[in-house]
Amino acid sequence: MTTVSPNTLAAFSGYLNRLVEGKLWLQVLIGMMLGLIVGIAIGPGAGWLKLETSIVVGNWLAFPGRLFLVAIQMIVVPLVFASIIKGLTGGADPATLKQLGLWVSGFFVTTTAIAAAVGIQLALLVEPGSYLELGDKLAELTADADVAAPTAPMLRQLPEVVIHLLPANPLNAMVEGQMLQIVLFAFVIGVALISLPSATAKPMLDLLGSLQEVCMAVVKFAMKLAPFAVFGLMAQLTSRTGWQTLIGLSVYVGTVLLGLLAMLVLYMVFLQLVVRMKPRHFLRDARELLLLAFSTSSSAAVMPLSMKTAVEKFKVRSNVAEFVIPLGATINMNGTALYQAVAAVFLAQVFNVDVSIGGLVLIVAMAVGASIGSPATPGVGIVILAGILGSIGVPPAGVALIIGVDRLLDMCRTAVNVAGDLVASVFVDRRVLGPRGEEMPG
Repeated sequence: MTTVSPNTLAAFSGYLNRLVEGKLWLQVLIGMMLGLIVGIAIGPGAGWLKLETSIVVGNWLAFPGRLFLVAIQMIVVPLVFASIIKGLTGGADPATLKQLGLWVSGFFVTTTAIAAAVGIQLALLVEPGSYLELGDKLAELTADADVAAPTAPMLRQLPEVVIHLLPANPLNAMVEGQMLQIVLFAFVIGVALISLPSATAKPMLDLLGSLQEVCMAVVKFAMKLAPFAVFGLMAQLTSRTGWQTLIGLSVYVGTVLLGLLAMLVLYMVFLQLVVRMKPRHFLRDARELLLLAFSTSSSAAVMPLSMKTAVEKFKVRSNVAEFVIPLGATINMNGTALYQAVAAVFLAQVFNVDVSIGGLVLIVAMAVGASIGSPATPGVGIVILAGILGSIGVPPAGVALIIGVDRLLDMCRTAVNVAGDLVASVFVDRRVLGPRGEEMPG
């Protein structure tokens, strides 16, 4: 029998330490794979643990992940508020701000509409709903499932809806995490600071700069937990979901993943043709961020790392990153819009609901409108989807069919959302604002 000497083990251990040291993307990837293996082992499918024990173990394994998310979400609101104001006041040029805002908003709305259209086209082409036979379970599902569908505002209610976008009580909006209201409030404060004399605005800007640095320091500490957080969250997810649900909805899952991959390819083509950046360089420099976004399912949770990546890896002006990234985390939900479009058509096929051309256009419009301003947190897409289903005559209770695989798809679409934020910031910095010789003071 061959034995391994302690020296060999020590040498191998040292090699592994050197391999992963300073490589967050590799640590996250290892944590993800280990979590996947452990989740399968402790899940009901393996039979090693009873269901109740498996849930308890999964909850404890996910503790570092939940701690990581809470630590990041704790500072997201002040970081968004400070970053947007700093990004606005950094340029101090109304013409530049108008140009920046129009380009960024146009980019996000256009890519979100394209994503929803791609999702519908794929779902009509593949017809994933035709592969799922439910029979009598369909009526049982619609009778028993209880999923509330938010209703779309009527035309006469739109003025009131628009007015309520501005927070009458900004502190309440911050407490409740109403990100769109916080962004709009930050815009108002930023524009007001621009109109003031520099001597008057400076104390406030210095305070916001210090607040921003404090938030980034918290992020730095939290990132040390990232590999353990990813391991625990992945283990809990796999132990609860198992592979049986995935196999039953494999065509639907595959259609969504194909659509998200198509959006990522479109981004890479855009980078190559418009920004003149090689896609492999983008993916190499963004890998840590995209892996973390995939693992946490939250654009808001990785927003600090998104800004850091944009500035340090892609040399984006700090003013641009501080403006585009928080705005993107709030209104850029192209991956979510694509998922909602595929899911809506899929469930329409399952329930044998014939969706007209007008209904398909309505799906795109609602997916774009509902995605903009939705909270950048895990699971919000399923709530928005219920409202879209009701508008095209599909029972909102149908979302119960896809809840089992929603977390996996949520992880994938979050990575695409975050990639879109990065692409937008690089595009605006290099193509809209021009050479860095005209860099805005920061």
